[in-house]
Amino acid sequence: MVGALNSPLANETLSGPVNFVAPNPVINSDFTKTLGKVLSRPTLFPFPLSACALAFGEMADALLLSSQRVEPARLKTTGYQFEYSQLDGALRHILQKTNN
Repeated sequence: MVGALNSPLANETLSGPVNFVAPNPVINSDFTKTLGKVLSRPTLFPFPLSACALAFGEMADALLLSSQRVEPARLKTTGYQFEYSQLDGALRHILQKTNN
């Protein structure tokens, strides 16, 4: 995230809003399968929507359940190279850091 934030700051030709999101969005079922693979755990079904609503209340729909299909198009025009452009690599990196 820090690298993505620095990119527009260093590029004077870019102005206005920039979406700081992953370059390859995934749906819940793909995220669940990838997380299970990274953790070497079976994933029989995606995270239940009812559990998400129970855990996060009214914010669940707005933050987690609805799809906006946001892409970092303007960030990509700056030539920014994502360190982890695929979910698998990003999860492996995050989980390695938290497990040490």
